[in-house]
Amino acid sequence: MNLTISGHHLEVTPALRGYVTTKLERISRHFDRVVDIKVLLTVDNLKEKDLRQKAECNIHVKGCDLFATSTHADLYAAVDDLADKMDRQVLRYKSKAQDHHHDAVKRVA
Repeated sequence: MNLTISGHHLEVTPALRGYVTTKLERISRHFDRVVDIKVLLTVDNLKEKDLRQKAECNIHVKGCDLFATSTHADLYAAVDDLADKMDRQVLRYKSKAQDHHHDAVKRVA
C-alpha cells in the first residue's frame, strides 16, 4: 500500500503525518487489496471558520476508486471524519465484491 500525504497552504508536520497514518491503518486492516491512498490536507481562507480545514482522500483499490472529503474547524477532526467515511466506503465495496457467489439450489427429488 502506497500512502501519499500532501498539504496545500499547509506544512505537513511529522505529528500530522503520523496521525493520518494511524487513522488510515484501519482501512488496510479491513481490506487488504488497497493499492494506493492519496491524502490532501488543505487550509482555505474562507470567511466561515467551520469550513477552513479540509481533508480529501482518494483510495485506489483493485477495480475501483473511492473518494471522500471532509471539512471542519479543526484539521484533526476533519481527518477523523474522513477516516470514518473512507472506512464505510471500503467496507461497502468489500461486501459488494464478495457477494458474487450464490448458493446453488438444492434439488429435492
